[in-house]
Amino acid sequence: MKIKTLRKNPLSRHREENVMANDEPSTSTDKASEVLLPSDSNFNHIKCKAVRYQKCQELMKERAKAKKATKKARIQSGAPKQVPHTLESLREKDETMIVGNLDDEANEELKFDCEHDEFAAYYRQEYEPKVLITYADNPNRKTRIFGRELTRMIPNSISLYRNRSGVKKIVKSATARNFTDIIIVNEDQCKPNGMLIIHLPDGPTAHFKLSNVKLTTDLKRNHKEITEHRPEVILNNFTTRLGFTIGRMLGALFHYQPEFKGRRAVTFHNQRDYIFFRHHRYEFNLKNGKPRLRELGPRFTLKLRSLQHGTFDSKYGDYEWIIQGRRHEMETSRRKFFL
Repeated sequence: MKIKTLRKNPLSRHREENVMANDEPSTSTDKASEVLLPSDSNFNHIKCKAVRYQKCQELMKERAKAKKATKKARIQSGAPKQVPHTLESLREKDETMIVGNLDDEANEELKFDCEHDEFAAYYRQEYEPKVLITYADNPNRKTRIFGRELTRMIPNSISLYRNRSGVKKIVKSATARNFTDIIIVNEDQCKPNGMLIIHLPDGPTAHFKLSNVKLTTDLKRNHKEITEHRPEVILNNFTTRLGFTIGRMLGALFHYQPEFKGRRAVTFHNQRDYIFFRHHRYEFNLKNGKPRLRELGPRFTLKLRSLQHGTFDSKYGDYEWIIQGRRHEMETSRRKFFL
């Protein structure tokens, strides 16, 4: 004789479990019965705005006082100074990084290259730089003013209109007139956005992205303050082989013998592959004898796009270095820099 077993419905079994769970005493506290105490750093429970502001000011003073006391105790104990972590301090090491001076034994190859590159004649003081500054076709007013300020800043330079001439034609005519460098200022959306520097007669050619252009009038300075004295050139933080070449190229635009009487100084400062340009003049205080810097203008930022061997040739040119695509496509780390 077969005995049939009755199978319970899963829905009914679920209902029975819920009933059994409801019969058990609840261990969780109700949200309504929870008591929220005011925080020491949050005064939103105070309705009076004046009292709330006073409490916040007192808290900020206490934190500043505690921070100052901690710093004082660290200095008295002789602990090393805390250096914050930045992208530059965590920079990845590059194989082309230059360590030490050119006279070191480790930099013999670099010294040999410097003695035989395209700028060797300039640094041997065999010629005086002569720079041609031109623009794109039909330049805007801001671009023309920027070119004139470059002319006042760079000694032995002139500014001419392009007159719809190609870059290769400009290179040939400038070489015939004994120019040593060409600066072409490009523009977009009625403002300068690019700079092409060509060293004559054999190159190289560097293309930069131009941004954050501030004219002398934008800095509330008078253009008459820029004298005709040859400025001192300061090249800072060009630490790789590529950066060393770019620094030599920018330095070759100016005269190699500055006139310190004019107290003018132009600075190319490289930071995270952005080249910041500043133009200052030294001023001395007769009372305390401390010097200070007065910015004359213009001010702009350069970002290297490509470095090409020889003069300009966009079709058959041999590029030593060129940026490809966006930053995340070009490299995998934000701590890698090329200059």
